[in-house]
Amino acid sequence: MKILSYDCFSGISGDMNLGAMIDLGVDKTYLINELNKLNLAGWELIVQKEQRHGITGTKVTVKQTRHEHTHRHLSDIEKIVNDSSLDIKTKQLSLEIFMKIATAEALVHGTSIDHVHFHEVGAVDSIIDIVGAAICFNSLNIERVHVSTVELGSGFVMCDHGKLPVPAPATAEIIKGIPVKKGGVDFEATTPTGAAILATLGTNFNSDYPIKIEKTAYGIGQKEHPDVPNLLRVFLGEAISESESGHDALLLQCNIDDMNPEFFEYISERLSKAGVSDVFLSNIIMKKSRPGIVINIICEKELAETVKTIIFTESTSLGVRTFPFRKDTLVRKFETLNTIYGEVSVKRSYYKGEEVTCKPEYDECKRIAIEKGIPVKEVYNNIMAKLV
Repeated sequence: MKILSYDCFSGISGDMNLGAMIDLGVDKTYLINELNKLNLAGWELIVQKEQRHGITGTKVTVKQTRHEHTHRHLSDIEKIVNDSSLDIKTKQLSLEIFMKIATAEALVHGTSIDHVHFHEVGAVDSIIDIVGAAICFNSLNIERVHVSTVELGSGFVMCDHGKLPVPAPATAEIIKGIPVKKGGVDFEATTPTGAAILATLGTNFNSDYPIKIEKTAYGIGQKEHPDVPNLLRVFLGEAISESESGHDALLLQCNIDDMNPEFFEYISERLSKAGVSDVFLSNIIMKKSRPGIVINIICEKELAETVKTIIFTESTSLGVRTFPFRKDTLVRKFETLNTIYGEVSVKRSYYKGEEVTCKPEYDECKRIAIEKGIPVKEVYNNIMAKLV
C-alpha cells in the first residue's frame, strides 16, 4: 500500500505543498503543462532549490504576472476547473478542496456557499496551488495519506477582512477533527489552502502509524525562523505488512425508510471521497413491515466523525450505530504495466508474501474504453491477457 505521510512540524501552505511534491519527484514540466490546461493567464511557476537550517528542499513561488481585482465566487472557480481539459479525477479533487474552503468561509461569515467571496483563495496563485495539489496527488498513485500533528503558528495575519488571529477563522474551521498545536512559530504556519489540502487528502491522523519510508522530501516556505525551519516534510513509503494485514476499524450503520432513493448514490460518493474503505447498502424490513435500507460504512477510527457528519447532514437518519471490529486485508501494491493501450496501473495483492490476485484498475479500463469507443470488458480482458 503506497502511503504519503505529511510531517507538518512547521505547518503547511499551498506553495510548500507544491515544493514538497516536486522535491518528491513530480516532474516540474509535467505539472506546468497540466496547469496550463486551466487556460488561466497571468501566472508563472518559479521553482528553485533553497535551504532552511542547512536542509535542502524545493521552494515554489506562484508569481502573478499581472494584477487582478477579481473576487471570485465558488461558481467562478467551478467554471474555470470544469471548462479545463484536465482529467476528471483532477477536476473532482480540486473542487473538493475548494469546497472545504467555501464551506468554512460560509460558516465564518454567516452566508451560503454560493455567496462566499473567495479573496486570497480566489486569486490566481491559490488556484494554481490547489489544482496543482490535485495534479501532484493523482500523479503519485497514492492509496493513503497520513498526517502528523499540524503546527498552526501564532500571532496575527493580515487579509482582506483586516487583522485576524492565527489560525485564521477559516483555517480553524477546516482543520476541525485534525490534531493540531500552536505557538511553535510566531507567524501563520498553516494557511486555509494548506489546511484544506490536508483535510481533503488525509486518511489517517495518527503520527504513530508505521510505514516503511522510501523517500523523504522538503517543501520550503516563504518564512525564516531562527529556531524552527520553515519546511514541510513529506515521506513516501509503503505500509508495513504486519501492521496493514490486520488492524482495528469501525463499522457504522444507519436504517433509512423515508428518503428519496436517488440520494443514496450522492451520499455514497461523498463517503467514498472522504476516504472510507467501503460503502454498501442492504435491504431490510423495518417495524410495521416497512421496507428500508441499511447504509453500511467501513472506515478507520479517525474518520468516524466525518462519516457521522455526512450521514446526519445528507440523509434522513436520526441515529448511527458504531461497531469496532478487526479488519484483515491483503497487502496491495500498484505498478505500471505497458499494454497495447499504453501505460496502465495494475494492482497486485499478496497473502503471507505470496501473490494471490492481480488486476487492472477499473477506472483506467473505463477511461480507455471511452477514449477508444470499445467495450470495457474488451479492455479488461486484453490487459488481463498481458498479466498471465
